[in-house]
Amino acid sequence: MSDEGGGAADPPAPGRAGPTSVYSLTSEAEYRLDFTRLVIVFSVMLAVLLEIIDTSIINVAVPTMMGNLGATLDEIDWVVTSYIVAIVIMLPLTGWMSNRFGRKRYFVTSILIFTAASAMCGASQTIDALIFWRVVQGLGGGALMATAQAILVESFPPSKQGVGQAIFGVGAMIGPALGPTLGGWLTDNYSWHWCFLINVPLGLLAATLCAANIEDPPHLVRNPHGRVDWPGITFLVVGIGCLQTLLERGNKKDWFDSAEIVLLAVATAVGLIGLVWRETTTDDPVVDFRVLLHRDFAVGCTFTALGGLALYGVIFLMPVYTQTLLGWTAWQSGLSSLPSSITTALVMAVLGNLIWRVGPRGPFVAGMVLMLFTLWVMSRLTLASGWNEVLFIQGLRGMASGMLFVPLSAATLRSLPPTEVAKGAGLYNLFRQLGGSFGIATLASILDRRSDLHEAELARHLSPVDSGTVAGLERLIDGFTDRGLDPEAAALAARHALDRMLEAQAMMEAFYDAFAFIAVLFLVLFPLAILMPREMPGKTPPAD
Repeated sequence: MSDEGGGAADPPAPGRAGPTSVYSLTSEAEYRLDFTRLVIVFSVMLAVLLEIIDTSIINVAVPTMMGNLGATLDEIDWVVTSYIVAIVIMLPLTGWMSNRFGRKRYFVTSILIFTAASAMCGASQTIDALIFWRVVQGLGGGALMATAQAILVESFPPSKQGVGQAIFGVGAMIGPALGPTLGGWLTDNYSWHWCFLINVPLGLLAATLCAANIEDPPHLVRNPHGRVDWPGITFLVVGIGCLQTLLERGNKKDWFDSAEIVLLAVATAVGLIGLVWRETTTDDPVVDFRVLLHRDFAVGCTFTALGGLALYGVIFLMPVYTQTLLGWTAWQSGLSSLPSSITTALVMAVLGNLIWRVGPRGPFVAGMVLMLFTLWVMSRLTLASGWNEVLFIQGLRGMASGMLFVPLSAATLRSLPPTEVAKGAGLYNLFRQLGGSFGIATLASILDRRSDLHEAELARHLSPVDSGTVAGLERLIDGFTDRGLDPEAAALAARHALDRMLEAQAMMEAFYDAFAFIAVLFLVLFPLAILMPREMPGKTPPAD
């Protein structure tokens, strides 16, 4: 195969599909950007967007849902948690499920399950029914991201892998930004039910297009009557399910001060240890950890877990900052993320075409440098920052995310043989999801604990005999008096205002700590970037 991807293709390697199908790991000679391929890309990405958007679409609708369903905050929290836990459980099972039922059948069925469950979520009249159908929705949605990524890997030749992963990355990055914005608009203009019902026509469209155009790859060997590893599935459900639940609820429950979190931690340890033991000793594992023996894939999974911790952490911090400290609405906060979506899409489009020529290592390192610069700019934010500063930061974040995602995904999944791509995609997305969950849980704890510490430290400098404190309080009292309050009410309002200013400044200091934590993580990862392959797998033959 020529380096530039324009020459004759090498003969198919053993276990690799020949030039009869565009769904295999396509050679340069058989690649054609035809209508069928475009429909496949559109349909699988539509399914992925629906799954990702539904992770966050109801976040801004929580108060309305609580009032409508008569649910407590803890009960409504399970509407979010149950969906994510179900997805995480299904991610590592996607390779095994594809082999057992056929990839096309499994993917289309999963879309239909997701769509039907969305309709039932929208029709739910009780909190228990809503939580149940969110679990079913997550079980259907868990197949969509990993299977779609495997399909895109197999639909593009080596020189176009960056393009395929850029298309996937645009959906993966835009989805979290669209969710709260779309959810807020639907809730304000219609009702929270439409956060789910909007999936129905789009899901049916995606399922119809996928059923008509996707085919199982020739290298897929179905095993519909093979032995089911029930102990492995049990350990997987317990270990991964409890781990994700722990990460989702740990900060809300004050971590290990809660008996629930301690129990979840014990169950997580037992489940994960049992899962690794079972899957490495059975002949028919549901999660094939042997794909981690491929060096480039193992390196990529490590990076996506630790990098996901940082990237998802930054995505989590910005809406909290804009809504909590700047007082923006959910709609304004959602709009502020638009520059990141635009710059991510532009960078991915450029890198998708360049990655074959320049290799993954260079853009990945440049992305790490840009993310460190972005974090430094974030550390300059204040309680008085405005729209322009936030938009600039979001644009930088989008550029850095694109420069990190495309080379990492393309190099990681392209390093696997065709028969293991589906298994690898499931594990790769599992590492990314768990890394992001760790990041959000860690940063939420940093914000809570460091805010309390900073508030106590700042309060030490406030004293009724301190001239600066007295002068500031008097200015506040004068301001409230000028607004028509009597002296006693003005004094009370001034003290409340001073408390709020203290709390806001303490939280701003906690945000600086969170930015510093992410920066340290990137600095630790920086020397490890040398493990990224210099050339795209498949471009040059491995050294003897």
